[in-house]
This record gives sequence, C-alpha cells and structure tokens, in this order.
Amino acid sequence: MFGFGRLLKKLAPYWRWIIAASGSVLMVMVLNLSIPQLFRVGIDTAILGGQSFYLPWIALAIVIITAVKGFFSFVQRYAMERVAQHVIYELRNSLYDHLQQMSFSFYERTQTGQLMSRATADVEMLKRFYGFGIVHLFQGVLMFVGVVAVIFSMHWRMSLLTLASLPVITVVILRFGRLVGPAYQVIQEELAELTSVLQENLSGIRVVKAFAREDYEQRKFDSYNLGLFQKHLAAVRIWAYYFPFLSFLTGLTAAAIIWYGGREVILGNLMLGELVAFNSYLLMLVMPMRMLGWVVNLSKRALTSADRVFEILDTEPEVRDLPGARELGTVRGELTFDCVSFSYREGVEALKGINFTASPGQTIAIVGATGSGKTTLVNLIPRFYEPAGGRILLDGTVISEFTLQTLRANIGFVSQETFLFSTTIAENIGYGNPQADRESIVEAARDAQIHEFITTLPNGYETVVGERGVGLSGGQKQRISIARALLKNPKILILDDYTSNVDVHTEFLIRQALEQLMAGRTSFVIAQRLSTVQAADLILVMDGGEITARGNHEELLQQSPVYADIYNLQLQRSSLPPKGDEF
Repeated sequence: MFGFGRLLKKLAPYWRWIIAASGSVLMVMVLNLSIPQLFRVGIDTAILGGQSFYLPWIALAIVIITAVKGFFSFVQRYAMERVAQHVIYELRNSLYDHLQQMSFSFYERTQTGQLMSRATADVEMLKRFYGFGIVHLFQGVLMFVGVVAVIFSMHWRMSLLTLASLPVITVVILRFGRLVGPAYQVIQEELAELTSVLQENLSGIRVVKAFAREDYEQRKFDSYNLGLFQKHLAAVRIWAYYFPFLSFLTGLTAAAIIWYGGREVILGNLMLGELVAFNSYLLMLVMPMRMLGWVVNLSKRALTSADRVFEILDTEPEVRDLPGARELGTVRGELTFDCVSFSYREGVEALKGINFTASPGQTIAIVGATGSGKTTLVNLIPRFYEPAGGRILLDGTVISEFTLQTLRANIGFVSQETFLFSTTIAENIGYGNPQADRESIVEAARDAQIHEFITTLPNGYETVVGERGVGLSGGQKQRISIARALLKNPKILILDDYTSNVDVHTEFLIRQALEQLMAGRTSFVIAQRLSTVQAADLILVMDGGEITARGNHEELLQQSPVYADIYNLQLQRSSLPPKGDEF
C-alpha cells in the first residue's frame, strides 16, 4: 500500500484536471442511471399505459442524454490521459536525471538491459495505470454505489437477492489479485532479463560473429524467451480461470432476478418496465465487478513496476556533492595523495597507502602490470569512486569539498575505453565544451593528429559516426577522444593508456602535440609503451596496488626490477620486424 500511496501522491500537482475528470465520471454515472428509468416510463406508461405520445419525447431524451454523456466521457478520458502523460513525463525525466547522478559502482553491478527495461516497459505500465486504472477504479466504485442506491429504492427484496452473490464475488476477486500480482512481477523480471540478453548481444555483436557463436546466442535468447512465454501462460491461466467463474456467478444472479422478478410481475407486485429497468441496472452492477478484476490486475502490475522504478530512484549515489560543497575556482593543479586506499569489494584492496604529490604543471607517469591499480588511481581524481581511506587534495583542499560539476570541469580525461556518440564528429569533439566554435574544434583535431583524416571524409566534420564509433578504427576513435579532452582546456589532464590503439608514428606525432599542450597542466599519463613516459617529471611504478618505486627513467632502470623488466621486454619487441600498420 506504501507504493500505491506514493503513486497517488504524484497526482497532487494536477488536481484541477483530476477534479474535471471526477466531475465528468459523476455526470456519466448520473446519465447512465437515468436511461433505464426512461425505458421504464416508455414501457409502463407509453406502451402498456396506452399514452404513446410520450414515445417521441422519451426517444429524444435518450438521444440528448447519450450526446451529453459522450461529451463528459471525452472530458473524463482526455483529462486523465493528460494527467497520466504529465506524470510519466516527469517520472521519465526524474529517472533519467537520477541515472546521470549514479556512481560508476552502480553501473558495474547493474545490467544495462535491466535499467532499459525499467525506464521503458515499467514506466509504460505506470502510464496505463494513471491513464486507465485510477479513473476506472473510481468509476466502478461510484457506479456500484449509485446502482445499489437506485435498485433499493425500486424493490428492496429483489435488491437483496441481487447482492446475495456479492460476498462470493468479492472473495474471488481478492484471491485473483493475490495470485495475479506475483505472476506479473515474475513476468516483469523475466522481461528485464530478456532485455539484458538482447542488449548485451547487440553490444557485442562483433565478438559473436568473430567467434561464430550466432547459434549459441540464438539458443540462449530462446531459453529466456521461452521462460517469458511460460510465465505469460501461467498468468493467462489465472485470468482464464477466474473471469469465467465471475461470469458464472453474475449469470446465476441474472437467472434469479428473471425467476423472482417474473413472478412479481405476474402477481402484479412489479411492473414490466420496472423489471426491464432493474435488469438493466443489474448489468450496470455486473460491469463494475468485472472492471474491478481488471483494475486489480492492472494495479498489481503497476505496483510491481513502481517498486522497480522507485528502487532506482531511492538508490543514493555513492559519490555525490557533500553538504556545503563549494565551487572550484582558480586551479593551480597541485594534487596530493595522502595515504589513499581503495577497495572495489570488501577484503580486496585495489590501492594500498598511496602517497605522492604532483606539483602544478608536472607530468606524472604511472606504469605497472595489468591489474596493478594504475587506472583505479586516476579514477579517484575526478571522484568516479571515493577512497576507502586517506585523502586526495587539490591545491591543499580535499577534493570532496568541491562540487562534482566544477571539479570534473577542470579535468580532461582520455580513457583506454574510447566511447563516441552516434552524432557528428564535430559534436563528439565539442562534447566537453558546448560553447566551442568550429575553429576551436578544428584546432583541437589538428593537435590530436586527426584533422587530416576528418577532411578526407565525404562530409568532413559533419560526418555522423555509427553507434559507439562503428566505422572508425580504434586509433581514429582514440584521437577524436583526445581532441575532445584537449578542447575542454583542462587544468588537469588524465591520459589513461591513450596510445594503446595508435601506431608508433602517430604516437610520436601526438606526443609532440601533447608536449606543448601539457605545458602549465598537471598531467597523469598511463601508458604501456615506456617511450611515451620516459620524459615524465615523475614516474610511479605500481605493483599489487602499491607504489613500489618512483623517480625518473634513468633512476628507475637502476632501482626498480619491475620497471627494468618492462623496459627490457619492450626493447626485445622493438627489435622484431615491423608488422603491417592500419594507419
């Protein structure tokens, strides 16, 4: 019930439209209740009473009532649909905005397909609840009360007979609700799993095709699809059992009314027109009962979807602005790691007691074997993660005292996993600096050694890249990513294995450009090729999450066996015959 109350609370800002819809529902009910009375007068007075001159007026009254009822039905439907669209519009925005604020750790433990399912299928289910479920629930309750009041005023004994089956119908509907709710919760979860499988397959389609695993992927998808199919059948079986049973109960009531009411007419205790009107009211009474079953089903599904959506909205970001966080002003670029430790999961330390200071304008290179903690270390600078212990200071102030927005605005980041949006090359380069003009974009592309390639494309900088940069080589995407970081003109520059996808010649050109661009910036460089880091002011050698050595290139060759091994291994590789080059 907590989730239901939370759903209703979102309707509060639109109370005027809800009043309009409620008033229309009330008018529709009154008009519906008046039509059987016109039939009663038509039969008892006009036809059986021989006063046929009433018939045209009764017919005209029915036409007018139907037309007016149509108008109020339109207002009712339009008002609630408008409210539903507004609520869902705000909910989608809230959900999307909240996802933008979530920390990296959240996405590491949550499947993308699950998030897509909640942002689409679950939100759509809530729209149906707001647009149809609430108004039909109100309409059903109102119609039930109105019909019961009218039939008791007409014939109380026959009314008691009509309501005799009500307790049984109520029990059946409540039992239906208890069964159908969990059934559809399983369906929503199964649908989310299916979406995850589909999203993962499409994202990794190149790997699937490269390893000829299409048949395996088809079988995997079919197993999830079959599970969803079977869950739907289980829910349909519940529907198929309970709704015919409800129809049987209402049929018994109708039979009892015909039997008892017919005898009352023959005995002269009831007029024929009253029996016809009473039977019409019985049908009106049956509809709310059936509608209640439909609304119960929709409400259960909506509550399941609401739980899944609110679960995301209620999840607090692990990294966020602290109370009283201030904007970061002028940056000198001094960064200090003071006994910093970090763990991705409890009991496994990725960083242990990291201590060093990067002076303004200094270039810090970080080398080490895969898994030594290099990327983890630089990910702490823009607060992608929070340290488990110790402090990181920028110009003498702990970085958590600054707002995330202004902190990250002063940091340029080139990740080893290059990502490009499905838009133009110019927009991809200008992503971090929306105010940049075309001249600045071109200059950044020149510095990143990608301008000449862009000019060979049919549409130049207006060329639209495929999803995630499909259609470009790894090196081309990497250089566009570098241009994007450079255009941001950050005071702190982080290059995480930025030459991993470029050849030696292109690496030399980029390094020449970066030597000028790094001037006056505090730069952190992670690179597998030691030729990239030899000129760094300070080289940190990492192993097992710890800094095992530090110094310049010549010092580390003498002091660090790990650094010397990496250097000698790369010397051996460089002596091998050169391979073909994609550039």
